[in-house]
Amino acid sequence: MVSSGGKWLGFVTAIWVQAISGNNYTFANYSHALKSLMALTQLELNNLSVAKDVGKAFGLLSGLASDLWPPSVILLIGAFMGFIGYGGQWLVVSQRIAPLPYWLMCVLLCLGGNSSTWMNTAVLVTCMRNFPQNRGPVSGILKGYVGLSTAIFTDTCTALFSSSPSPFLLMLTIVPAIICFIASLALHETQPASNSAEVKQETQFFNLFNIIAVTVAFYLLAYDITGRHGRLLSLLFTLGLLILLAMPLLVPLCPFIFKSNLLVSDAEQQIDEPLLAENKVEKQDGSVSGSVTVEKQVEVNRQQPMIGEEHTVVEMVKTIDFWFLFMSFLCGVGTGLCVMNNMGQIGLASGYTDVSIFISFISIWGFFGRIISGTLSEYFIKKSGMARPFWNAGSQILMVVGFMGMAMALPGSIYIGSIIVGICYGVRLTITTASASELFGLKYYGLLYNILILNLPLGSFLFSSLIAGNLYDAEAARQNGGGNTCIGSQCYMLVFVIMALVCVIGFGLDLVLAIRTKKIYSKIHQEKTS
Repeated sequence: MVSSGGKWLGFVTAIWVQAISGNNYTFANYSHALKSLMALTQLELNNLSVAKDVGKAFGLLSGLASDLWPPSVILLIGAFMGFIGYGGQWLVVSQRIAPLPYWLMCVLLCLGGNSSTWMNTAVLVTCMRNFPQNRGPVSGILKGYVGLSTAIFTDTCTALFSSSPSPFLLMLTIVPAIICFIASLALHETQPASNSAEVKQETQFFNLFNIIAVTVAFYLLAYDITGRHGRLLSLLFTLGLLILLAMPLLVPLCPFIFKSNLLVSDAEQQIDEPLLAENKVEKQDGSVSGSVTVEKQVEVNRQQPMIGEEHTVVEMVKTIDFWFLFMSFLCGVGTGLCVMNNMGQIGLASGYTDVSIFISFISIWGFFGRIISGTLSEYFIKKSGMARPFWNAGSQILMVVGFMGMAMALPGSIYIGSIIVGICYGVRLTITTASASELFGLKYYGLLYNILILNLPLGSFLFSSLIAGNLYDAEAARQNGGGNTCIGSQCYMLVFVIMALVCVIGFGLDLVLAIRTKKIYSKIHQEKTS
């Protein structure tokens, strides 16, 4: 068999982990309850959202740990932190205990936010190393399910508990802990594909995973746009969703169902295996050709590795390409997070009493952005060597359109804006994740990935707290002489304009990076087509 069932079973459990690890994006579902219960201003509430994103800054610990400990340990640490962080918030919101001091609530939110970094690091690093020839689809599928996770939690809670924040937080406490425990038993690093037949089979399998994921997304979207549902229909929806989430388990069975198509033929093995054997002999006895010797000598003499080779953290931060990637990532995810964190108040300010549909829209359309960009960017690399950062540049321009539409308060602009923000945020996460591995290597990928994720707390602080929180409170005070509630499109108009300008800057950074890395992707194109 080309790939063992255990390898694919591990990928299935990785999908499940990602389907519940977007808990960090669900703050808007219960933020209003916290604001009322603790009598917070919008700035204080936004600082709580920053605290949850600051938890991602401690993701550097998970990045370091990923090089020392197996994925199972990383997952269990994440499960424990999430249980404590969201469990404490549930006790407060359900009023089983009195409201905790503000600083302690910040700690709980920080723990909850940090839990997702352990989960993401465990599955992303392991799967990138297990499937290095399909980094775009791996990143797209896994990040796609992260995008869906908010809608999965939101719609399930709406179906079962009528959007009550207390049961919602209880779900965030219990469900991720169970899933992480299951995944810790199945997710392990395995040998990557060693010949063209195995790579071809991986592509076939990833196409199946994509089909299942798109089905889940449309299923959630159909539930959201069909309005309110009765109790029986809601229960049937939840049952159907559980079945769809279990369907990836069928993919590892495909080799047994379609044996004739998914087994490596003897002829292919005879072609590929001598080449692999020859490489092994060269490594064992040290006898290499003159050109390879020269190559190795150049590598020894060079102080700084070239882009596209393995980098340590110190080597990476010395490159200008890293800073282009880092700063453009800040422009994209920082502005996107601002909308996600404030969507509850954005909807209420615009006159909507139920904002769950906007939260689900961001989640579902974020999925489409992630999975489509991962698959298409991989396709265009194989076809023409198109640099992945071009996709990030396109997403920044689209975000400018979305933000300007919301700033002008056009009819339906929140619906359209939530869709655009979701798509572009999803593209940004998928493309940047895959690009980082291609530009700086997989050897220290866990740490490199979490350094880039520092943009989440940084962006949350800059845009959600400093800009959105202060401007909202200033407008609320102007409207009603010191109150903490703002009504009308003017509450966030200036915030949207500022974020549109930031995205223009991000577009320029992405475009420069795409041009600078064009040769790298041309080389990757040649390797994939040879």
